[in-house]
Amino acid sequence: VAKLLESRRQFPQSAHIVGVYALGKAQRVIRHLREEGFEDTIYMHGSLAKLCDYYESEGYALGPLAPATLAKGEKGNFAGAIVLGPPSAMPGKWARRFPAPITCFASGWMQVRQRARQRGVELPIVLSDHCDWNELLDTIEELDPKEVWVTHGRDDALVRRCELNGRVARPLHLVGYEEDD
Repeated sequence: VAKLLESRRQFPQSAHIVGVYALGKAQRVIRHLREEGFEDTIYMHGSLAKLCDYYESEGYALGPLAPATLAKGEKGNFAGAIVLGPPSAMPGKWARRFPAPITCFASGWMQVRQRARQRGVELPIVLSDHCDWNELLDTIEELDPKEVWVTHGRDDALVRRCELNGRVARPLHLVGYEEDD
């Protein structure tokens, strides 16, 4: 996030378009920006608004947020802005409508340079929401669930580990959830 703010200082004429997932990643980027003292309005693609509103209703103050809507031909109002959008909107017309856009992406995958290049990311932001293996196993043990559903990552490894420990587990394949295309 410090890299994002430094880039914004260096390129005040550019909008910084940050690819984030709607659940968790968007709110985490917002929180980190606020912790670094960024008090300006953060603009968002419409697909992120509902979950951000939900976080706010549950007591998580996200600061000033606004829709990232542009009238036809309008660009100037977003110079220097930080704009959050879903990864699917990054390569399309939506992101290119902003003034001198700098493409950013917040993900743990951004530590792999080839991933950033493949996605055309100019400013990779390494931000992972994944816990370590031991923390994950400790959490499962502590919660003692009847069944463990694994949504992504090495689902085969976690399912197998649960089975070895006498737990019911299965992979839950969610369409569009993986960070890979």
